[in-house]
Amino acid sequence: MYTCQRGAQSRTVSIRNLRYHALVWNETQGLDAKAPLVLLHGWMDVGASYQFMVDAFSEFFMQGRCVIAPDWRGFGQTPSGGADHYGFADYLADLDFLLDQFAGDQAVDLVGHSMGGNVAMLYAGVRPERVRHVVNLEGFGMPPTRPEQAPPRYAKWMDELKALHRGELALQTYDSLTGVARRLMKTNPRLSPDKAHWLAQHWSAPKIQADGSTRWQILGDAAHKIVSAQLYRAEEVHAAWQRISAPVLAVEADSDSMYAWYHGRYTLDHYHERLQAVAQCRIAVIEDAGHMLHHDQPQRLAALIEPFLATD
Repeated sequence: MYTCQRGAQSRTVSIRNLRYHALVWNETQGLDAKAPLVLLHGWMDVGASYQFMVDAFSEFFMQGRCVIAPDWRGFGQTPSGGADHYGFADYLADLDFLLDQFAGDQAVDLVGHSMGGNVAMLYAGVRPERVRHVVNLEGFGMPPTRPEQAPPRYAKWMDELKALHRGELALQTYDSLTGVARRLMKTNPRLSPDKAHWLAQHWSAPKIQADGSTRWQILGDAAHKIVSAQLYRAEEVHAAWQRISAPVLAVEADSDSMYAWYHGRYTLDHYHERLQAVAQCRIAVIEDAGHMLHHDQPQRLAALIEPFLATD
């Protein structure tokens, strides 16, 4: 089992009628405290996913710095609130309320992975005064859409809602914590067994079945599998990115995960073109890493982030 170098406190705060969970390192800071660092996880992940990267930060970097990693609504230990679907705008509002709770009026540094990277970029354009730096870890966005795609998208959304309520979209369960760890390593072959077993205990929880047996259930709401009712509007994203005043570090793994997702419909070149809308942006590549680069190469990632956040 992986041994944490830095322990986090588990905090729960009231946000928009939800009891929002977050892990917090260095919660109490003095008047000379550095800007808070907020870590935003991706789809079907949890805030604890950043533990390896936090452990890789230097003592100098962590001294006087509060680090917050929330579980998005319907993930980890943050409940769904009874929702049967999720809208992307809710993540922006949740982040806004979370910053009120943990940072007050202080501007923060945002690190976001995948879905969390997309939230970080949009938020930095919507509330530019609240963000000092953005580190976007493979938050590429999605292919552009056309208005004529909306009617079938709404129909698909309603069909999947019905499937959810019929119990057809349930997440897979596992017979043991080891089974969950194996699932994580199957998804990410670079993940070592010690990290996989550590993550498994934060990514899942035991649940008693009707027959009295115990199965390990993923801490993610099945409703997250439902397609968004709203089309991805690349023009709106571009407008938000143009308003980002914070420096942005866009970090990519050297393995091109985008091709596996979009098969050329949306590529790294397209993403790089979008990044030109950001006034201050540089791209960095992490070698020998996949999409979960904060698991694969936390030391290299920490070495990139530390000097970047030290800049004005």
